[in-house]
Amino acid sequence: MTLRAGLIGDHISRTRLPAALEIMCGAHGIGLEFELIDTAHVKRFDFDATVHGLTSRGWSGVTVTHPYKTNAARYAEEGMHPEVAHLGACNTLVFGEYLIGYNTDFTGFLAAFAQIEDRGPVVMVGAGGVARSIGAALVREGVRDLAISDKDSLRAEDLAFSIGPPARAIPSRALREAVRGASGLVNATPLGMVEYPGSAFEAGLLGGQVWAFDAVYTPTDTQFLKDAAAAGLHCLTGFDLFRHMAIRSFAAYTGIDVDADAIFPKLEALRP
Repeated sequence: MTLRAGLIGDHISRTRLPAALEIMCGAHGIGLEFELIDTAHVKRFDFDATVHGLTSRGWSGVTVTHPYKTNAARYAEEGMHPEVAHLGACNTLVFGEYLIGYNTDFTGFLAAFAQIEDRGPVVMVGAGGVARSIGAALVREGVRDLAISDKDSLRAEDLAFSIGPPARAIPSRALREAVRGASGLVNATPLGMVEYPGSAFEAGLLGGQVWAFDAVYTPTDTQFLKDAAAAGLHCLTGFDLFRHMAIRSFAAYTGIDVDADAIFPKLEALRP
């Protein structure tokens, strides 16, 4: 058996996903052929046509990252797995007799967030595809107030509406006050990636919160998490999410459930 898959997204040359899948495929006697489709410098990239072409090439499926997760959900339509059909975002398309769309960001974040006990107010900056997954997971886990801020205020409002209470959109001018009163802070923007340096949160506002999570995992020591750690916050890195996401993506592709405790030490070698 050979798993033929790939990754679609902007600036993905540093992704650890192929290496993670190779580790898990090797442990189960499965071959791997994986291709990166980096769209950062592609003008007028046609997502639907590209995915359709992959199915005709005999791929097992494709993983999708920024900024195409909502495109993937629209492509899957009624093929979205029932557990995540409400999210409006998809990061894994599995081909076969029937197309199935998964969101292993959602299920992976649920697993990673289990170590956080506090369910106080959360401020999340960013309202794109990964924010849809994380926001919905936070509400499912009992966070009592989720304030969402995005440079595109309409996108923040749309996300808050789709998640429902206790999610709410806040304007940029209200961000500073919301951060000061928050228990948790989430960066769901590309800020912190090598290609997008900076932080979504002012360092001077950190301190007094309980925890911080950054969806960026390359690098793991983003400026936001450096500032958060210095302020005494419990930090969840994007790599914490990545590990859980990777094993769930492998399961979606192959139908094989992986023992997380057994595979995590092997995946640790991939930490950026």
